Amino acid sequence: MKILLIDDEPAILEFVKTGLESHMFTVDTASDGERGSFMARTGKYDLIILDYSLPKQSGAEVMAELQKETTKPPVLILTVKAAIETKQEMFELGADDYLTKPFLFEELLLRVQALLKRPAQIQNQIYKIDNLSLSNKTKVVKRGNQEIYLTRREFSLLEYLLKSRGQIVSRSDILENVWDYNADPFSNTIETHIASLRRKLNLGKNRSLIHTFAGRGYKLALEKIGKD
Repeated sequence: MKILLIDDEPAILEFVKTGLESHMFTVDTASDGERGSFMARTGKYDLIILDYSLPKQSGAEVMAELQKETTKPPVLILTVKAAIETKQEMFELGADDYLTKPFLFEELLLRVQALLKRPAQIQNQIYKIDNLSLSNKTKVVKRGNQEIYLTRREFSLLEYLLKSRGQIVSRSDILENVWDYNADPFSNTIETHIASLRRKLNLGKNRSLIHTFAGRGYKLALEKIGKD
């Protein structure tokens, strides 16, 4: 899953980004409200973590712009202000939750997980095809009875392919949903990760599940053409 973190404190950006990435999230960051608002409105995110006090545009102004969008992901506000009036303003602007600074990462993670458990986000799900399974709660991937070690990026890529099972997804789709904002669209990083996933998933007599469609992208399915 992909999270946008908007905060002007470098220490918090690094602290939260590192912590979330260790739990298999892909995290983009922005250090001011103007940049954060642009990324939030033009990218695809499952959750936005937004500082209330920001340069260029405040958290309130960012929220107001997000409200104009047809759809928006849940928003968790970070704030040093604990006054009930501030909390009321945040919720009236469309915030889904808030956390007062300073905070423990463990509490932030619990709130993130709670927001992502809401129906639209489908958390704690096990995806299966053939004898392959992936749990986005335990972060465990198995082929038959054998557990397979994947890097954070490989796990996110496989999860996205499983969610898109039976559909051809393009390189741009994968970049937008799996890689962070600064990924180089002209590098061969996707091809490298696809090749690595295939090696790990196809050990022994297991059938190949990731199929390449030249010039179009990739599909995870039982067969390249035909039944899924």
